[in-house]
Amino acid sequence: MTIFVLSACLAGILVSLSRQLNGRLSFATSPLIASFWNHLVGFGLLTVIGIAIGGLVPAGALDAPWYAYLGGPVGVVFVAAGSWVITRIGAMNTALMIIGGQMTGSVAINLLKSAESTFLMASLGVVLIIAGMIVSQRRTRD
Repeated sequence: MTIFVLSACLAGILVSLSRQLNGRLSFATSPLIASFWNHLVGFGLLTVIGIAIGGLVPAGALDAPWYAYLGGPVGVVFVAAGSWVITRIGAMNTALMIIGGQMTGSVAINLLKSAESTFLMASLGVVLIIAGMIVSQRRTRD
């Protein structure tokens, strides 16, 4: 279990670093150029890793439904929007907004799927995140 927790922490650190670098690059150039370089470097690195480890194109990839490939275009829009937002509201508020959106989205999906056992706790998580955003906004204004 420890390896999974450490992997999750490392992933969080790398995502934060990526957002910071994209925000800096967006300041210097534009959000679209920052998104382009983010995807170019990521594609190159993941391709090299996929070739080295094997399984670059998994079996059955061509049998997947068309909507399984919508993650790429959605990711491009997400990274470009994140690069644009970071320059306007800052990295911390952007991270809070992303986390709040993910939590709210997961609660909505659970509600649509009638997963009542986790709805109360997930809703409490959303309320706490929104409260944290409100508190952080009050501190920056004072």
